[in-house]
Amino acid sequence: MTVTNAVHGATVGITGGTGSFGSTMVDHLLRRGVSAVHILSRDEAKQDDMRRRFDDGRLRFFLGDVRDYDSVAASMIGVDFVFHAAALKQVPSCEFFPQQAVKTNVMGSHNVVEAAGAAGVRSVVFLSTDKAVYPVNAMGMSKALMEKTAQAFARNNPRSKTVVSVTRYGNVMCSRGSVIPLFMRQLQLGQPMTITEPRMTRFLMSLNESVDLVEHAFLHAEPGDLFVRKAPAATLDVLARAVAGVLGYQDPVVKLIGTRHGEKLHETLLSREEMVKSIDEGDYFRVPLDSRSLQYELYFEEGSQDTVRTDDFTSENTERLDVAATMALLRTLPEFSPLSGLDL
Repeated sequence: MTVTNAVHGATVGITGGTGSFGSTMVDHLLRRGVSAVHILSRDEAKQDDMRRRFDDGRLRFFLGDVRDYDSVAASMIGVDFVFHAAALKQVPSCEFFPQQAVKTNVMGSHNVVEAAGAAGVRSVVFLSTDKAVYPVNAMGMSKALMEKTAQAFARNNPRSKTVVSVTRYGNVMCSRGSVIPLFMRQLQLGQPMTITEPRMTRFLMSLNESVDLVEHAFLHAEPGDLFVRKAPAATLDVLARAVAGVLGYQDPVVKLIGTRHGEKLHETLLSREEMVKSIDEGDYFRVPLDSRSLQYELYFEEGSQDTVRTDDFTSENTERLDVAATMALLRTLPEFSPLSGLDL
């Protein structure tokens, strides 16, 4: 079955639907013949912007917050599939206000999965992050608990008609709040490009690739599955020089500002424990749910016979892009199209 066949005539819900991922997913869905798209978000100005930009009667906007169960439940009525993208994603702000990250990313996600189950939604895909693996910051910790919340629903409701799965990915290039638009703006304004640590590596994925990952999970998931797309990485130094090169700036001025609150030198998409259980599906890894029941001997006495691995899947050991390869990747993005106008 293709995505087009699966969603044709269906009603799809997107939490946090006015964000970068939501806007891209809406564009995909409308071109695939959905009956309706329910957009749940708390920002009425962004909803109005999206309403005017798409000008499509199939979009229905629900003003609400995932923290509020009633507003989530209202957006789920008659929905077949849900993509859960609503989250607090900025590492520094979550460091200063971790309780807010818990309320949105953990409790809000609990509301989403419970409301979806109660409404008989066929499939819910949760969007997570590489920062949920070996988390060192509040955002990553809250996302790790979000994953556990989704998987606990699958484990505790084996007869549910709602298939819950999780996707995990790294930096989405040119998404709202990401570093590439910052680099572009600094160059245009004649300012130094600010880099935290030049050796820091990050996975690179386009918005369209993030949509592809979520759609892959939607088509292939068993309850509780975790999906990761194989992605290349680059150092921040390489990324900055590649952005400058694509825009025609030679020898840009770079200013080192030091590592920010809660940042890692390298990110991890799959832990070694997950790699042991992972299934290689070509462009993707699938990690099945650990469906052991609550029997303590399985944790303390019997254990697992899986082969021990010593390698994680990280931005340090994945395919590493140089400046030329990173420039080639950037040129595939619509933001770097000659027709884009680079209006940031």
